Amino acid sequence: MKFRGGYNLRVKGRPSAAVEVLPEPDTLYLPLWSRRFKFAEVCVTEGERVKAGRVLARDPANFNVPLLAPRGGIVRLKAVEKHVVLENVVVAPEEPLSEADRLEHAPDKKVRNGKARHKLLVLGAWQFFSDAHTGALPDPSGQPKAVIVSTLRFEPFLARGDVQIAKRLVNFTRGLEHVQSLLEYQPIYLVLPQVKSDLAERIREAIRGYAWVNVVHVPARYPFDNPALLARHLKLKHDPKEPVWAVNADGVLAADRALTLSRPCTVRLISLGGPAVRGPKHLKTVPGYPLRKILDGRLIDPAVRVLNGGGLTDDPFAQDQLGLGAECAGITVLPELAGREFLGFMRPGADRRSYSACFLSALLPLAPLRIDTAMRGERRACVSCGFCEEVCPAGIMPHLIHKYLYRDGLEEAEAARVGLCIGCGLCSFVCPSKIELRRQMLDAQVKIRELQAEEVHS
Repeated sequence: MKFRGGYNLRVKGRPSAAVEVLPEPDTLYLPLWSRRFKFAEVCVTEGERVKAGRVLARDPANFNVPLLAPRGGIVRLKAVEKHVVLENVVVAPEEPLSEADRLEHAPDKKVRNGKARHKLLVLGAWQFFSDAHTGALPDPSGQPKAVIVSTLRFEPFLARGDVQIAKRLVNFTRGLEHVQSLLEYQPIYLVLPQVKSDLAERIREAIRGYAWVNVVHVPARYPFDNPALLARHLKLKHDPKEPVWAVNADGVLAADRALTLSRPCTVRLISLGGPAVRGPKHLKTVPGYPLRKILDGRLIDPAVRVLNGGGLTDDPFAQDQLGLGAECAGITVLPELAGREFLGFMRPGADRRSYSACFLSALLPLAPLRIDTAMRGERRACVSCGFCEEVCPAGIMPHLIHKYLYRDGLEEAEAARVGLCIGCGLCSFVCPSKIELRRQMLDAQVKIRELQAEEVHS
């Protein structure tokens, strides 16, 4: 596969491969929302004592995907708004799913391996799957045209796939077998980095003889691990009737746990990184873990911005969010710098860099740099430098689409293929005029979908 664009950021604060197991908390704060889900149907009552693995809430709009209790405790629904709080948390083994559980979503007679799919759904493993093109949760009773399994995460500061797999390669390969059992004849594409490493070689050796696994090597460059980009390069066109499933290493491991042990998938391996973090590393924890307790004693700077995910594509945590969300893969902490600096637009310091060779940073060595939230300059009109087009992995021209959108030319933006934008954020990162190109592209996609929906219903 021939990729275009992309850009690797050499930044300080990348999490090491070390994994720290967080101590058990007394209280868990489980948000009733995440990036894709809204757990609107609460299934527990005030003061109820629940066991680990109990369904606390469901998302009716997403096949009743559950929010599971990661630990036992007493339910408090009124303590914190939009959260299920578990007090007096106790650690006890989760109870396996009973075979007597009623099959609610996927009857065996109509769906390939329906009971296995049901287990993935009710045990919290299905939420690791997504539609490669849209990012939405796929229908567990549907049949994909292919499955993309990625071992990679190239965005800065997110939990890396190699850390997930390193000590659980047997579980990973067994999980691949479980995923294959859900399919009929559809292929699985296993994405590995185009580098020589001991782990990559061990993975290749472990899957030797798996005729249904097609190994795909991609350059170790951001954002070549993006599912939509991978699907396009594999010639897997978007078709709502035959979606392409995408799942990362943590999802394959969750599938193994659910289908091998019949136990809920409530443990998470997340990253804690960024220039404002002391000793960035990976953390083993559970959803609902208090965010304040995660950050206490780990911050270098007192004024920080805490992002729910990586450094390029995610937003700050909501002010009212107290605990780790169900889909969180990492926490990124950046120094919050709002003050103006003398000659800041020239970027003369050794701790900052521009994609453009016009700035003094072009003379500095390519050492890892410390990024923060400061703009160091003013927003300006597009200068048509073409940097966004150079790094765009989708092969579109963000600067041209920006000009169309600036004058409300939504149809022209659609013709310029704004729909191909994968939201990687590189266009915004390299823009010397500091235009929020990524946000413009994603907002335009939303407007186009809304207009298309109105046309269908009119």
